[in-house]
Amino acid sequence: MSRRIRLPVFALAAALAACDRPAPTANEEAAPLPSVVSPNARSASERAAMDRLARRLARALADPAFRQSIKNQIDRSPFREHKLQLQSLLKDSDRRVLKDLARLNGEPESAVQTEVDGAIPLEFYFPVPAHRAAWSGGPNVLVASARHDHDAPVAYDVSGRRHDLSPDAPPNTPVLAVVPVETDFAHPYEIGATTCTTTCGGGSGGGGAPVPPSGLYMIYSHFVQDFEGWFKGDPEFEFHILGQSGATDSLKDYQCAGGAAGGYYHFDQNNLDWTGSVLLFTQAQLNNYKTAHPNQNFRVVALEDDDTGCVIKFDSDRFKSVLTTIQAQYPNLTGTKDTTSSTLVKYVKRANALQKILSAAYSFITTRDDLIGNAIEDVVVGQSYPGANWIVKGENNVTNGWLKLEMR
Repeated sequence: MSRRIRLPVFALAAALAACDRPAPTANEEAAPLPSVVSPNARSASERAAMDRLARRLARALADPAFRQSIKNQIDRSPFREHKLQLQSLLKDSDRRVLKDLARLNGEPESAVQTEVDGAIPLEFYFPVPAHRAAWSGGPNVLVASARHDHDAPVAYDVSGRRHDLSPDAPPNTPVLAVVPVETDFAHPYEIGATTCTTTCGGGSGGGGAPVPPSGLYMIYSHFVQDFEGWFKGDPEFEFHILGQSGATDSLKDYQCAGGAAGGYYHFDQNNLDWTGSVLLFTQAQLNNYKTAHPNQNFRVVALEDDDTGCVIKFDSDRFKSVLTTIQAQYPNLTGTKDTTSSTLVKYVKRANALQKILSAAYSFITTRDDLIGNAIEDVVVGQSYPGANWIVKGENNVTNGWLKLEMR
């Protein structure tokens, strides 16, 4: 049975939030927070703690043995971009690195331990591959931190001097970044999409290789930019299936496909172009959604994730504004539904989707990921690109990319 799709809307979204960045001091301890903490106050406190840890690490890197130890750990890392989980680095091997960090900063070990325990999960790596390749383990290195993508990183050299870096372009000096965790440190980089989990909805072919489940797949994507600041390293593109939440006019997340997803939902796009095969939604999931939400369509949303993998965190007001603008430009053609023609050919067609409001669970004012756009079928937009059938429209109806989607 042949299958083809006409797919509707994609939204690629995320949100940023700036925060104050006070200059830390060498032995400054985190100020206690009130019992009820505003998001901005929490973000500022997290930012200050990251700065203090970055300065401690930079000062410790004045020691040749400590530098060589850090270089060896980075070189051996099995994770994407040779990342290290900072808290694990400090606490592993009987807290050897933490003890060295305290000793080289002239601080009590307990003070550093308290700071580390109170910090949000952090990762430590060279976000610029050329910096990692160039660093031979010498003192010509900076350690910097930033809470959100496109924040101006605050860096320290090995003498502890502060350097305010550009958020738009890296310096010539290699920079080690201290940033919130984006990586799934439970699985090394070598993990692939060949091993399916029970959530994939597929079976195996009689004991042979697993058979991919039928459903909606993406086989090609192109973006006009990576929508990621240099300090955050490679982009983390994700696609989310959003549909009606209960009987409300809000949307909830039904499925994620991206670097943090497992099985056939796993894919990793680090360049402007990607080809392959990634599952977005199984036929079983489509059927279940239609049963639970008759006459309600769904949306496919994609975002560049800057915080927690496969967790939506962006400004819902901005999301609604983009969908409203696109809905006005292309009325009743911004949702998705699957149908069967009289010749039993399967389609996923453009359709009206009334829900434009995100459930409050996905709205965050302290995270500002980049909003890439909403994908619309090429025949609706009136544009076409080789190998693609959906056009990604961003804010102000700007074309930000194009995709190839198909039913299998």
